[in-house]
Amino acid sequence: MEPLERYRSIIDDFDAFLTACERPLGNAVRVNTIKASVDRTIAALEREGVEYEQADWNPRVLRLETDSPGSTWTSFHGFTHGQEEVSAVPPVVLDPEAGERVWDCCAAPGGKTTQLAARMSDRGTVVANDNNLGRISALRFNAERLGATSLAVTNADARTYSLERFDFDAFDRALVDAPCSCEGTIRKNPDALDNWSEGHISSVSGIQKGILRRAVQATRTGGVVVYSTCTFAPEENEAVVQHALETESCRLVEFELELEHSPGLTAWMDEEFDSNLERASRIYPHQNDTGGFFVAKLEVTEE
Repeated sequence: MEPLERYRSIIDDFDAFLTACERPLGNAVRVNTIKASVDRTIAALEREGVEYEQADWNPRVLRLETDSPGSTWTSFHGFTHGQEEVSAVPPVVLDPEAGERVWDCCAAPGGKTTQLAARMSDRGTVVANDNNLGRISALRFNAERLGATSLAVTNADARTYSLERFDFDAFDRALVDAPCSCEGTIRKNPDALDNWSEGHISSVSGIQKGILRRAVQATRTGGVVVYSTCTFAPEENEAVVQHALETESCRLVEFELELEHSPGLTAWMDEEFDSNLERASRIYPHQNDTGGFFVAKLEVTEE
């Protein structure tokens, strides 16, 4: 937990934060409304004798009292998909509509991708891209299991992604759930900090900046880009969004989030950020008994 000490000055009730990080994370699933309604899914869980608790902020998120959420009847039939609770936040913030063209820049293994398809009633196009060919198989498997037919799967580096393969020149929305140092997953991955270093944070932030810039460039004027990570490092969060604000035509917009959260930072160490970064959300493990996440929402503007 020593690497997390660098965040003591920015996290309220830091001791509660550390205590939460040391507790194992419970199991959560997302109801896949492509296959079944929330009510039908809950009825199936009750018949199976699986105890659950519905998340206050999102009725499609269920906390299950089972060690094997992937072995339930509802999972086997694609009614539910195992997904950490705060991992379901970015697609809700992006809020795509049926018929739109949406780019999921870093899509595998497909939890958020299929969530986007479900929010669009599986109507429209979700381009699910990942640069790791080995992870594409998991993405395709989850799409098939959950019945998401609106997906087009691509394998490319999002930083240099070309739209020439499509018959359109811009997306309506884009999700950048960026590869990161994964500090916020410590509750489900106790070894998440084993190879932690500031050098790794610096290296991955460069990749994140490139992906977010390309997402803004590939989204139409007036379109929306959501940037998210499962880490606490400002270098990977606010600093990446700041870079996009300085190099691309976009602005931060507010969004409602019923989960308890903290505002984004406007300064870190000797670096100052745009004051509107307060509109971003930092979700800490002790606030909702979840993992950690960062989410920012951008609107693409005219040059």
